[in-house]
Amino acid sequence: MIRVLLADDQLLVRAGFRALLDAQRDIEVAGEAADGEEAVRLVRELSPDVVLMDIRMPRLDGLAATRRITGDERLNGVKVVMLTTFELDEYVFEAIRSGASGFLVKDTEPEELLRAVRAVVEGDALLSPGVTRRLIAEFAARSKAPTEAAGLGELTEREREVMALVGIGLSNDEIARRLVVSPLTAKTHVSRTMVKLGARDRAQLVVLAYESGLVRPGWLG
Repeated sequence: MIRVLLADDQLLVRAGFRALLDAQRDIEVAGEAADGEEAVRLVRELSPDVVLMDIRMPRLDGLAATRRITGDERLNGVKVVMLTTFELDEYVFEAIRSGASGFLVKDTEPEELLRAVRAVVEGDALLSPGVTRRLIAEFAARSKAPTEAAGLGELTEREREVMALVGIGLSNDEIARRLVVSPLTAKTHVSRTMVKLGARDRAQLVVLAYESGLVRPGWLG
């Protein structure tokens, strides 16, 4: 079973997500939190697989709560998916830097929510093309000159290529089609790249791909 913690200050939002998730055979809601402080406490107590974390909450916001969770080595297996009201949320950039594995807009389709929960448990980051493009555009506006990420020199040419494709928002299947390899081979390349760079998940590869210069704003078209 995939155990999910819901963290949102709106009871109605939590109730809606719980009804959807609990109806799945492979997913259960482990607990609910109405603010960031409670979310961190329950994560430490319940060790869920996934946290659906609202960005804006009282006492402790979702970003600060996420930093506490991802910064705790004992909680390495916990994945955080941020819940935003709009894809252009001003905090999307900071959420990735805080260690979030992906984003969902609150009015997302039910199937997309379920796919997201299952995807992050499998080690894939939920970064829709729209969000990824905006994320990279944000890096373009904020980042300084590219610097080589630690471990980048250990990557093979193919792994660098795969990392760049991850950076522009392609899924494993899309990468496989682009490189004319199997999806399993594409996934293996992504996994090896993450290990070599010490990336927590696919989302951090996007960050590193841009910061190292493997992805540039001109590639957004």
